[in-house]
Order: sequence, then structure tokens, then C-alpha cells
Amino acid sequence: MKIVAIIPARYASTRLKGKALVDIAGRPMIQHVYERTKKAGLINDVIVATDDKTIFDAVKGFNGKAAMTSSEHKTGTDRIAEAANNIDADIIVNVQGDEPLIEPEMIDEAIKPLMRDAAIPICTLKTKIQDEKEILNPNIVKVVTDKNGFALYFSRLPIPYVRSEESRGQGVKGSSKEIIPPLEPLNPRILEPLHYKHIGLYVYRKDFLLKFAKMKPTLLEEAEKLEQLRALENGYKIKVVETRYNSIGVDTEEDLERVRGIFQGG
Repeated sequence: MKIVAIIPARYASTRLKGKALVDIAGRPMIQHVYERTKKAGLINDVIVATDDKTIFDAVKGFNGKAAMTSSEHKTGTDRIAEAANNIDADIIVNVQGDEPLIEPEMIDEAIKPLMRDAAIPICTLKTKIQDEKEILNPNIVKVVTDKNGFALYFSRLPIPYVRSEESRGQGVKGSSKEIIPPLEPLNPRILEPLHYKHIGLYVYRKDFLLKFAKMKPTLLEEAEKLEQLRALENGYKIKVVETRYNSIGVDTEEDLERVRGIFQGG
């Protein structure tokens, strides 16, 4: 079984332009992601899929593998699907190009379910939310799963919604309809076991990835701006593995400075 990791990287990032090439501890961010991914024990090969010649040259500059892809792709999934179409592989791993702190063990954890069970088309990761602020942060995607570890839903809102005892049974004055009360201060002691952050690393069977990329965007996907909902809305199961590791995606200058501080030991 051949397993190839593809790292999508585009220059025209919305919030942090050219972020694949930003300097972190003397190396471009994409190099950190590439080298950490190569350390995963189950990965046979790593390729950066980009639409930018500067990124392509930077990858070649540190002796990495890169493939040029169309500049018309709207999502990273579309980009890796184009690259995967020309690759001899059974399993494709989508490692985000803005995750310079990705742990190689996380990648292996997400691959193993597809190696064990041929019926699983896609797998991803979750980790317990330790910081109450992340529960309310719409940039932190939350996931809920069934008892077998398959995704029920992904959302930018706090899911599950935990109603306080004081609010149970309360309704709108003068109305027979009960409403969900506004978000209240959360109790981490109660919520910590319930709320999980979704880590955007995906492992696909190659044939499913190519099929998935051709599916039309769905209503929930468009509402939440979360591609993985397209799979759920089309009736496909997503295995979600809990990991003890966490990671920081670099989307803003603030994220970048935080990651630089970690590399510097701060």
C-alpha cells in the first residue's frame, strides 16, 4: 500500500499573503511542514502542490518535491486532487501547508484506520479543547462524533451546546415557544470532556478523493465554509481519531508570531 502526502500551498492566501514562504527560525514555513511530514513512519513520499513558481522554486531549493497545479482551484482539496491524479498511490494524505508544528505521529494516527478497515474512505483528527476561549472562537472548528468515532457534524459554533440548569424550561415571555438562551459563561470543568477541536489533516483513499473533488458544494458546506461537510451531506462516513497532540495553523500575523515564539523556545 503506497501512501503519499500532498501539501497544498498557494501564494495568494486571503489573510496572510505568501505565508508558505514566511520565515520561521531561518527557514520558510513550507519547509518545516515538509520536513515534519517526511518523518511520519507510514509516509512513502511527500509532494508540495502549488500554483506559484516562487513556492515551487523554494521547495526545490531545499531538495523537496513539488508539482505545479492550476491557479483556478478554489480549495486545497481541489489542488491535491489534481496532483494525486498523476501519482501512483493508494492513500493520499492532505497535510495543510500552514501547520509548521504538525507532529509526525499525528499523521500516522490518521493513516492507521484506513490501513485496518477498507470501508473507511476518509479519516481526520480531533483533540480535546483545553482553553475555554477556543470553544467560542469561530476560527476553531469543533467536531462531534458517534460512539464509534465517526463524525456527526463539524461546526464553527460551540457543539455540543450545553444548557445550564437555570435555563432549562425557560421560554420567551408571552410566548409558548421555548428558545435557546444566549451563550453564557462556560464551565471548563463540565465542558472539557465534551468539546473537541478538529485538526484539519485528512487521509483519503485516492479513488474517493478524486470522486469527492468532483462533487458539487453542499448547503451546509457553504454555510459553515467547511469542505468536510460535503462528504457527510453525501452520506459518506468520516473517521475521527482522537490525538493527544495539538497544532497551530498560521492564518494571521498573530499566529505567526506565536509559532515563531515556540520555535525560539518562548
